[in-house]
Amino acid sequence: MRVIAGIAKGHNLKAPKGMETRPTTDRIKESLFNIISPDLYECSFLDLYSGTGAIGIEALSRGAKKAVFIDKSPICKKIIKENLLHTKLIDKAVIYQLNVNLGLDILKKNNEIFDIIFMDPPYSLDIITETLNNIAEYGILDKKGYVIIEHSSKKDIQIPDNFLLWKEKKYKTTKITFLKLLEGNI
Repeated sequence: MRVIAGIAKGHNLKAPKGMETRPTTDRIKESLFNIISPDLYECSFLDLYSGTGAIGIEALSRGAKKAVFIDKSPICKKIIKENLLHTKLIDKAVIYQLNVNLGLDILKKNNEIFDIIFMDPPYSLDIITETLNNIAEYGILDKKGYVIIEHSSKKDIQIPDNFLLWKEKKYKTTKITFLKLLEGNI
């Protein structure tokens, strides 16, 4: 696993041993960043269920001004920090070791707003709808921003009424879904 492009291009990233995380493949990551690259420069990026931090680090490498990482695992927090130090992007990052919904609550209290929110929750947990509802309710997504969800292609996700399906890309076992807030929910 490595950084594909930008100022940290080519840097290898660490991943925890075992099956605790499911890093996004380079093929999917490259496809994703080809889609969002016009929106990355100087954006605020939120990486939920961060795992290794590879997606947020790729965003920083390609020009995001800031990335916030939220993952409840102490092992993942350690790996994300090591990867940020290795890529020399630590000064543009904040890492929270918390349950994602608690992290979203902190971001709300800090009046944080993000241009792009990426989430890659464990495929086995049914938490996408709850997380999306909290994102909308807490007002942490910019009105011109969007949410990207990486999820299993074997299971459709329930899109809350306050979001609009913008785009979807299907791979073998993975689907990437892009959502925007509906105008009345901003």
